Amino acid sequence: MHYHSLGQIPPKRHTQFRKPNGELYHEELFSTEGFSDLHSLLYHVNAPTQIVQVGEPYSVAPKVVADKQLKHRSLKGFEVAPEEDYLKSRKPVLVNNDCKIILAAPRKSMTDYFFKNADADECIFIHKGTGRLKTMYGVVEFEYGDYVVVPRGTVYQLEFDQEDNRLFIVESYSPIITPKRYRNDYGQLMEHAPFCERDIRKPELLETHDEQGEFLFYIKKQDQVYPYTYLNHPFDLVGWDGYVYPYAFSIHNFEPITGRVHQPPPVHQTFAARNFVICSFVPRLYDYHPLAIPAPYNHSNIDSDEVLYYVDGDFMSRKHVEKGMITLHPGGIPHGPHPGTVEKSIGKQGTHELAVMVDTFKPLQLTEHAVGIEDRDYYKSWLPEEVKNQ
Repeated sequence: MHYHSLGQIPPKRHTQFRKPNGELYHEELFSTEGFSDLHSLLYHVNAPTQIVQVGEPYSVAPKVVADKQLKHRSLKGFEVAPEEDYLKSRKPVLVNNDCKIILAAPRKSMTDYFFKNADADECIFIHKGTGRLKTMYGVVEFEYGDYVVVPRGTVYQLEFDQEDNRLFIVESYSPIITPKRYRNDYGQLMEHAPFCERDIRKPELLETHDEQGEFLFYIKKQDQVYPYTYLNHPFDLVGWDGYVYPYAFSIHNFEPITGRVHQPPPVHQTFAARNFVICSFVPRLYDYHPLAIPAPYNHSNIDSDEVLYYVDGDFMSRKHVEKGMITLHPGGIPHGPHPGTVEKSIGKQGTHELAVMVDTFKPLQLTEHAVGIEDRDYYKSWLPEEVKNQ
């Protein structure tokens, strides 16, 4: 990320900054990894520390049903049933100690509470729906195809414009950042990067809510959700500046890297985190060597699990693809294009596929929510039809 500022801030940090009535504003340093990492300085009308009540926590720990497995799997993501409430709609399907992959189909906006994930950064991919992320930093509008990145500890509400919403969420226990190879020594995205700072939509419309009452927060920490009631409205900033804030980036603004022969998955990388990456597969021209084979070659991810979330379009290497489908190809065994798709891809000029890929470098575990939407015969999908029908 790069420096941004909204609202009023004092000319020098950690100095007196007073309201029109002479009282001091309340400065808060917001950092996700200590005082030496990226941070922002926030200026509150009221102290952000005034707690009225703390309720009993409840567990949201995923129930793992297959902690050790070596099998290609497919999940029908759109079979996750919608829920009225956003938090209740979040269904973890694949998890490890670095991240959680979550499906959600919320019908209603968050109108009577606020949420703060104190465990993890969140990357919320908008598959269906439009609306806005409302935070203490301001508002971030979102629509189909947007990645909405929310740093851990950010208090937010999601406001939807309709009831038909589908979200693919990645929780990360480390900061979600742009890949280092895209940035120069000063942090600027370089010319060869598949996107630039202009593509990143930062918060706007900073509204200062100088309100007191009883404001309900749900705070997630160590897979427990704690109900907190605060005295002051959380969106009471008069200004802020720094490098930590939520933002949106559209998958449609990812510029694909192509070549004369098939390019490997790292060219699709969009975000980095500890022990996993997030990639974007977007419409692009196929390889232009006269003997090129556009379909990907068979490959063995010995050291990573590969998760592909199918968003839209036609996928040249897979058969029977549905919107919202998730495939898991675990490290240790090879996978590749389905029978007949390699020959079929030759001579094609381009693809209109749209997908999000998450490659983890530690094994993922299946949860009870995943088992309920699994296509149990997916691992047989590479067999010739005459063999499958025997």
